[in-house]
Amino acid sequence: MPFFEREGIRFAYDEFGPSGAPVVVFSHGFLMDGDMFQPNIVELRNEFRCVVWDQRGFGATGATTRAFSYWDSARDLIALLDHLEVASASLVGMSQGGFISMRAALLEPDRFRAIALISTRSDVDSEAVRQSFEELKAEWARNGAKNVAQNLSAFLFGPEYAASAWIGKWLNAGADHFEHPVNALVSRDDITPRLAEITHTSIVFHGRDDAAITPDCAEALAARLPNCKDLVLVDRAGHTPNLTHADIVNPPLRDFLLRYAR
Repeated sequence: MPFFEREGIRFAYDEFGPSGAPVVVFSHGFLMDGDMFQPNIVELRNEFRCVVWDQRGFGATGATTRAFSYWDSARDLIALLDHLEVASASLVGMSQGGFISMRAALLEPDRFRAIALISTRSDVDSEAVRQSFEELKAEWARNGAKNVAQNLSAFLFGPEYAASAWIGKWLNAGADHFEHPVNALVSRDDITPRLAEITHTSIVFHGRDDAAITPDCAEALAARLPNCKDLVLVDRAGHTPNLTHADIVNPPLRDFLLRYAR
């Protein structure tokens, strides 16, 4: 897996598809990594140059020893494009990856074409949700993922998805510095007042049974994005519909990118 460097951090990324094809950058959710998009990339790699990356604190990029915000992560995404010498790209962001994709579009609006947002929101979490992440942070610091992995799996994927590979990743992850990605999540700013600036053609996907970010957040996001073409609500899907219900997500995602990302 190749790496690029920014601010002393080595970021892991990978590419799939023809080098001359339109570029689509996939940004993963909290506790995930670029592998979560493999069921989507297999359907897109013939028409697009698909770029995945592991954000600060996750995957092969690994733990970060410093505090950061999602604006920093958005600049990481832009730095990846600079590293690859890509002048223009489209974005697919899931949950945390959506937070980052929207901020990247605000930072360099002319850099991006189309934006697909999955299981994400523009505003902030309730105090109860933020407190639950603070409790997760404390538990992870004490014991790593061993006491929470099964609950996280059900929360992110739902009961029917075979999540052993992801549980294995969490169990093998170190307990050090987990506070930084949690702090970035719970302290993020509300960008709802700036959604009118994201005039890129967009599409929103969401699981109808998402307990992490409820579908009303998707409806509000789709209503406020000035050029949103569709809201796709996936029946019986939780927080990761592109992974657990790829057969439903892939056709409209592919159609959207074929129409607007080229």
